[in-house]
Amino acid sequence: MTMTPPLRKLAFTAHVVTAVGWLGAAIAYAGLVVAALRSRDAQVVRAAYVAIDPITWFAIVPLAFASLITGLVQALGTRWGLFRHYWVLYKLVLTVFATLVLLGNTRTVKALAADAAGADVRGLQGQLIHAAGGVLVLLLTAVLAVYKPRGMTRYGWRKQHERGAST
Repeated sequence: MTMTPPLRKLAFTAHVVTAVGWLGAAIAYAGLVVAALRSRDAQVVRAAYVAIDPITWFAIVPLAFASLITGLVQALGTRWGLFRHYWVLYKLVLTVFATLVLLGNTRTVKALAADAAGADVRGLQGQLIHAAGGVLVLLLTAVLAVYKPRGMTRYGWRKQHERGAST
């Protein structure tokens, strides 16, 4: 099923906005963690602990799911397909992986925010690793989307040859 051009543009815009938003929210999260790790002011550390929870739940998690869903819509509604090209498949795997890691980390984020009164920067060191890793994975998916490295899956080759034989 191929989307009409106006629908395809709408879906593409939604995907770009949510993916870039997710990346931006992850960078903001990393910035808060870095600010807390560098600060000697207990107020700054506590504020970072308190701020990471709403950023996670009201920005990062919703944008991760929106990016995943709009990416699936894009793949299934365009000629790229979901399983025809390796770059689309890699983006899917990376996005699902990043979303699962994010969801696994939300319990830690909640615990850190709840313990803001006894804020100690050691709890944030692991969050810096999560944030940096997330940003790198999201940048990699952006690079794949822009450069679209060549290479079709076996399924993609078969579909292309079937389409060529039927015309």
